[in-house]
Amino acid sequence: MSDEDDRLARGQARLKEITGQSGEKVMEAMAEIAPDFARYIFEFGYGDIYSRPGLDLRTRMLATVAGLVALGHAERELEVHIGSALNVGASRDEVVEVIMQMALYAGFPAALDALYIAKRVFTARGLMPDAK
Repeated sequence: MSDEDDRLARGQARLKEITGQSGEKVMEAMAEIAPDFARYIFEFGYGDIYSRPGLDLRTRMLATVAGLVALGHAERELEVHIGSALNVGASRDEVVEVIMQMALYAGFPAALDALYIAKRVFTARGLMPDAK
């Protein structure tokens, strides 16, 4: 197995660990337009960066949520990564606190948008208190 194949396999395994899904959907979605891009996501993003020692996955995912909030224009990715943060042990309250913290650096509109996205994720997972 080549180093690239090893990175790809490691990245696909790490993505499944984080999201609970295989990378096949990403590969299929990118196949027609940029198949190499999907491979780069797995090899570099998940095979190299997310697989590094030094931070546990919970911490990495909370940092990722913060970064995506700061971008202010990554709704789909933020939704996926909020769910991923929950998958690897972050609590609903921790996700909310990270988003609120980002209001200081990314601005209130970015944090507000992110809170609405988080609410969607929490609702889908049954993590919102029942409305009365």
